[in-house]
Amino acid sequence: MSAPDSELEVLFRVAARVHLAVRQALGNPQRFEVVAMGASGTPTERIDRLAEDEVRTVLEEEKVDWNLLSEEVGRVERGGELTLVLDPIDGSHNALRGLPFATVSLAVGRDTMSSVSTGVVHDLATGVTYWAEKGKGAFRDGRPLRTRPWEPKRELFFLNLGRHATPRVLGWASKARRVRSLGCASLEMLAVAQGSADAYLFENDVEERNLRVTDIAASYRILLEAGGGIADLNGKPIETLGLSLDRRTSVFAWADERLHAAAKEGAHP
Repeated sequence: MSAPDSELEVLFRVAARVHLAVRQALGNPQRFEVVAMGASGTPTERIDRLAEDEVRTVLEEEKVDWNLLSEEVGRVERGGELTLVLDPIDGSHNALRGLPFATVSLAVGRDTMSSVSTGVVHDLATGVTYWAEKGKGAFRDGRPLRTRPWEPKRELFFLNLGRHATPRVLGWASKARRVRSLGCASLEMLAVAQGSADAYLFENDVEERNLRVTDIAASYRILLEAGGGIADLNGKPIETLGLSLDRRTSVFAWADERLHAAAKEGAHP
């Protein structure tokens, strides 16, 4: 009898199926149609439901008993010890508007963020796949990922901007040499993981507008394996966040611990 497929192999196949389904759907005007309110309290467009349905179909076809946690359907108990933490389309507003910044984000864990053992993020525009397994490093299409050393006054930060961004985030914008904002948390955290950026910060003015574990679980594991770190903007670790939709969090993801230390000491906002 052959050995069971690894978590990583299953996630690769899930990502491939979602990629195909989403690419086919993007030409359909009905992709904008709101079909339900998601478990997270935000509208579920048809394209989100389509991607989520593909994931559930693969799990059923392959008889994988993982539980499912998705921002659209919520938590689905399927009898397993592990949970698949899913954002079927991270950056769905970008995808709907034809902007090339959207991913399917997949992570497998047990109960908290620290238990996430495998993360896969697949770029739906470029076809690039990022992945990591706990203790085994991080990769981009098979090439190892490493974060970059911090060079003061030469920073590039990814930030959430707009009317709900906090003064603290805007303060970071004023300190950076360059700032970018994609509207896709997974890709922005991965920019830090692959050495393209020094930090990613997300904090909105009310807790209900901050990020869920579905937004960050996969890229969290990839970033840590690439040598980076992550906490909320008050310095609280996020490792103890439960794998549920009950809580949201601000995010400060960094490439170099020296930048994190400078922030704690007040050298940065």
